[in-house]
Amino acid sequence: MKERQIDFSTGSVRRNILAVAAPMLVAQTLNLLYNIVDRIYIGKIPGEGTVALAGLGICFPVITLVTAFANLFGVGGAPLCAIARGQGDEASARKVMANAYFMLLTTGVALTVIGIALHKPLLYLFGASDTTYPYAAAYMILYLLGTVFVMTSLGLNPYINSQGFARVGMLTVLVGAVANIILDPVFIFAFGMGVRGAALATVLSQCLSALWVLRFLTGKKAELTLHFRGFRPDFACIRKITLLGTASFVMSFTDSLVQGACNAMLRQFGGDLYISVMTVINSVRQIAQMPALAISDGASPVISYNYGARAYARVRQAIRFTTQLGFGYTLLIWGLIAAFPTFFIRIFNYEPALLNAAVPALHLYFFGFAMMAFQFAGQCVFRALNRARMAIFFSILRKAIIVVPLTLLLPHIGGLGVNGVFLAEPVSNFVGGLLCYLTMRRTVMPELRQDSVVN
Repeated sequence: MKERQIDFSTGSVRRNILAVAAPMLVAQTLNLLYNIVDRIYIGKIPGEGTVALAGLGICFPVITLVTAFANLFGVGGAPLCAIARGQGDEASARKVMANAYFMLLTTGVALTVIGIALHKPLLYLFGASDTTYPYAAAYMILYLLGTVFVMTSLGLNPYINSQGFARVGMLTVLVGAVANIILDPVFIFAFGMGVRGAALATVLSQCLSALWVLRFLTGKKAELTLHFRGFRPDFACIRKITLLGTASFVMSFTDSLVQGACNAMLRQFGGDLYISVMTVINSVRQIAQMPALAISDGASPVISYNYGARAYARVRQAIRFTTQLGFGYTLLIWGLIAAFPTFFIRIFNYEPALLNAAVPALHLYFFGFAMMAFQFAGQCVFRALNRARMAIFFSILRKAIIVVPLTLLLPHIGGLGVNGVFLAEPVSNFVGGLLCYLTMRRTVMPELRQDSVVN
């Protein structure tokens, strides 16, 4: 496995980023399939696909919240691991990983217990009706039973990537994603389990991914191995991980908050049909933004390592390349969605009523999508350089300060109704994305112009 490890200190910065980003893109796409495949199959259940899709959409805030906690300790600790490796301090890197996994396990158990106990009021808070609640509850309870598996697979995979083993990180997700693709139709249709079958397939698949991660990180092929011999929680280390991970946590948590607000307003102004529409649009957005996220995530360990090694010229190159490639991609995908909206919607549902409502909503929601590239680039740099406070602030700004208030306000203005909900996202892309990127340029780039080690 050593020959497949990427050396971040030498060679072309662009090639290093792409070498990490390409398998990460495959891994993230496969990880997205866990939930996307569920939506594709559920949306096509004969006679109840649209309402079942709405029920699943109501679960999104909870699913996103679980991901938020996985990112808190996974994405939060991985840059610290990479910086420590760049400084040649492997003991500190191992300590970060062990404390992160301790927190992943502890949080996973807590989320399982609390989520199941409070699932009914939570689902109604997130927009469930008496019609959609049975579908949402059936999925959510089973999904929560697998929370520890989700936390392990999502939370530890960044530590594989931070060591340069991007292909192993990709295979981690591949194992579970393939299992989910196979098990979904078996449980949903062959066994007639419907929404419960989709949840069960997801849980079993995440279990396989978790076992794969643990097998690698506790084996002989990893450079930094995970073990708990003589382990005691280091709360100073946990604090550092949490502080840096708070930015990613806030991004996911505010996504959960936005989804809940959108569902509540759409139910009020449009009914269950528009919750199904938002479920489809969220699914398209997740597919569309995945390569942009992979580019920024691929750049993160390269930036962190070279920053730790004081190779600032390489850090500058990484930032420029990440921004340019991300903007080019998001501009392209915005054009494709604008030109072929029905193609993307039909992936999930064919019903005429949903198509008629979803096409104009998709155009509104994706207007200015290319501006997301600046948000991703700025956030990536702040996280990679351990600028936790800035990363946290801009995570809060875009979602909690801009999107949520607009989602609650715009539907009441000028008879916008459901259109007001879909307009909140493009406004945040323009305002939040530009502010984040411009602030990064003003605060980070001057430091990186200092004399540095050039490899």
